[in-house]
Order: sequence, then C-alpha cells, then structure tokens
Amino acid sequence: MSSRVMQPQTTERTPNRWIILLAGVLVQLAIGAVYAWSVFAKALQNEQAFGWTKAQAAVPFEVAIGMIFVGSYIGGRIQDRRGPGVVALTGGVIYSLGVIIASFADKDRFWILILGYGVLGGFGLGMAYIVPIAMLQKWFPDKPGLITGIAVAGFGFGAVITAPLGQHLIAGDPSVPTKAFLPLGIGYLVAIVIGASLFRNPPEGYVPPGLAGPAVAGSSGAVPTKDPVPEADFTAPEALRTPQWYLLTAILTLSVTAGISLISVAAGSASDLSGYSAAAAASLVGVLGLFNGGGRILWGWLSDRIGKMPAFMGILGIQGACLLLIPHVASPAIFAVLAALVYLCYGGAFGTMPSTAGRFFGVRNAGAIYGLMLIGWSIGGIVGPLLISSLIGEQKAYTLGFTVVGLIALVGMVLPLLTKKPAAPAARVTAPSEGAQTAPRTRR
Repeated sequence: MSSRVMQPQTTERTPNRWIILLAGVLVQLAIGAVYAWSVFAKALQNEQAFGWTKAQAAVPFEVAIGMIFVGSYIGGRIQDRRGPGVVALTGGVIYSLGVIIASFADKDRFWILILGYGVLGGFGLGMAYIVPIAMLQKWFPDKPGLITGIAVAGFGFGAVITAPLGQHLIAGDPSVPTKAFLPLGIGYLVAIVIGASLFRNPPEGYVPPGLAGPAVAGSSGAVPTKDPVPEADFTAPEALRTPQWYLLTAILTLSVTAGISLISVAAGSASDLSGYSAAAAASLVGVLGLFNGGGRILWGWLSDRIGKMPAFMGILGIQGACLLLIPHVASPAIFAVLAALVYLCYGGAFGTMPSTAGRFFGVRNAGAIYGLMLIGWSIGGIVGPLLISSLIGEQKAYTLGFTVVGLIALVGMVLPLLTKKPAAPAARVTAPSEGAQTAPRTRR
C-alpha cells in the first residue's frame, strides 16, 4: 500500500519552493491587515463618527485576536491530515467575508462589527495564518528560522499597506469609518484565493536542492543552525505532556502582551505623546508595520545562529526597556525609534517561535503543535490592549500604562533561561530501530 501511495508523489514534478514561499507571503499580507486596527479605532472614537470610548473601540480587535487561537488550532489539525491548500482557502474566505460584513456596522449596530471583524475575521485569520508556517518548515528544513520569519513577515507588512489605505478610505466618509472595510475585504479575498491555490506539502522524503542527505533527519551539515533537529517528531498530545511546550507558550504570551499593547494604541499614543497629526500617526503606523515584518525576518535568521533562547531574551528585554522610555519622550523622532524597536521585537517573537517549536518537537505535526501554542497570541492579544487601555484611561495616564507593561516584559526574560530542549518521547527512545522510523508514518 505504501508504494501505491508514494508513486504519485515521486512521478509528479516538484513545485518550486520559492514560488510557494511567495504565495505564503501574499496570504499573510492580506490577513496581517489586522495590525492596522489602531487607525480604525481612532476614527471610531471621533465625535464626528461614532464617538465610542477607547475601550469600546478596542473590543473588535480584542475579539479578533482572541479568536485566532480557535482558528489556528482547528486549521492546524485539519492541515496535518488534509493538506494546506483547502485550509488556507477556507480560512481566507471566512476572514474576508468577516471584514466585508464589518462594513455594514454603524453607531447603533456595534454587534455587526464584533461578529464580522471580531468573530469571523479572527477565526478565519487563525486558520489561514497557521498554514504557511507549518507548510514552509517542511519545504525549507535547511533554513527554518529565516523562512518562517519571511513568511510571517508578510503578516507584519500587512499594516504597511492597510494603514494608509484605510486612512484614505475613511477620509472619504469620516462619519461612517466602517464603510472602508468593504473594498478592503474584497481585496483581501482576491489575494488569498491567488496565494492559497499554490499551497501544497512537499513529497514524502523531500530533500531541498543542494543538500546531501535527509535534512529533517538531522544528517551532518544538512541543517546549519545552532539548535539541532529533534530525535523524533512529537505528536500534539506528546508535546503537551512536556513542560517545554508551556514555557514556550508563556514566552510567546508575554512578548505578545508587551508588543500588542503598544500596537493597539499606537496612533493615539503618537498624537498624544509626540504631537503627530491624525494623518501622520496613520502613516507612522504603516511605517512601523515594516519593522513588525522586518523583525520576523531578522530575529528568525538571528535565532538560527545565536540560539532560540538567547534570541527570546533579547526580544523581551528590548521591548521592556523601550516601553519604559516611550511615555517620557516628546520628540516625534525618538518616539518613532522606540516604537520601531518594540515592533521589531514583537514581530521577532512570531518569526522565531515557529522554528523553535519545530526544533523542539519536529515538523511532522507542526500545524497542530504550533497552532495550540498560538493560544499565547490570543491571551496576550486580549490582555495587552485591555490592560493598557484601562491603565491609560480617559485621563491619558500613559506613564502608568507603559511602565506596567514594560516591567512585565523585563520580568519575562527569566523564562528563556528555564527552557531547555525536551528529550524524545519515551516510546521512541526505548525502541529506536522501530519507533523512530515507523511510528511517525503509521500516524498519518
């Protein structure tokens, strides 16, 4: 039976893995528009529009981030069984339809914005987000940190496009800023359909061009990273029985809490602390998206060379220090530099964690394992904006808000020091001649 299954994979022409990478970036660009929410939040608070409070304007974003875990968990499990294309397309369509539905919200129909942008948009985003991350680790076992960094960089760069475009669309009818979601949702749908149609897993036993052996098996010199490949591929239940899974999830949670706190109030903070106009603040949010995306590539690449845990210590430490400084600077230029560093490190956690999970638990079941870890994104995405908006309040107590969040990030630096690579599952250790080779195959 195994030969009959393997035959189509060996006779078909193997797709160019760089084209698949570009397709993954395209999908991530569309769903990464969620990071431009502060532009819409500021418009929703305008008295000429809906006049909502800062806390009200944060709710749709918080719901969307909270739903990401649900979508990524379900999408990851389905992807490991059915392949990446159908999951990415389904998630992308749900996400796009949610954004389109959000365009029908108005001052008296707050629930439509929560349902469309929050529930449907967040769920679909999670489904589509996990796919290229898990898929591309299988195509690029020789460059795990760099490639997953590039893939999720598209997510960070999404705000670069959406922030100024959204501001332009809002300016067309500032009294109903939600109307901007209709053309945006249609554009996202087109991009996702094009990208997801190219998604597929590599054939069984795939070895990237130029490598001399089975890279995923850890042959000498095949994977030039500081962190070696795991001895065996963990299943999701096996990963959940290790303390390392919880430590990694906690690291991701704290990084998200720190970074997304600034992201959720970026436009308003730029105006209140450093005197940016509404248009200039929106442009700054777009530029900061470059650092969100660039950090995913930079830290992903750097983590392959210095090690995953040293990278996470740098990510948390830099975020914490910058957040402590931000409320004490009035210079627009210094504000931009500090915010850019926070965005760089916030994106860096997302660029580094997928390959870290792959190095700890293997890539065969990466969709389910990393999909579960994204609960840290949802927790941080809810706690961060709620915490900082409540601390800042209507009195605009930015010093209190940023100081508390900054200290959380600095304290979190202890977690990477406690996190060591897990041992292989016991069944694989006691029967290496059989379990190491047959166990992963019989699960599929």
